[in-house]
Amino acid sequence: MEEMQNEREFITLEDEDGQAIEFELIAQCEENGNRYYAVIPVDAEEENDNEFCEYTILKEIAEEDEISLVSVDDEDEFDAIANIFDTLFSEEIDYDAE
Repeated sequence: MEEMQNEREFITLEDEDGQAIEFELIAQCEENGNRYYAVIPVDAEEENDNEFCEYTILKEIAEEDEISLVSVDDEDEFDAIANIFDTLFSEEIDYDAE
């Protein structure tokens, strides 16, 4: 598993309607030869400064020298990757630290 460094990284993606949406990349991992990204919309982060913000999982697909990020439609695949990210995020927060 590859963790993000302390730098904040942003990506802009286009939705089905061609609208640009900015996301913060909060983590990434490789599993079974595939690369996955956990992202949150920047506007959602600003609205929920002190609250938990749900993340979205995207899968990298390479086709003809072009890389696309797509949602994970397979429920078993999604659950497996969500468990990896949830474990990573729970390890990053040490609630017992003083």
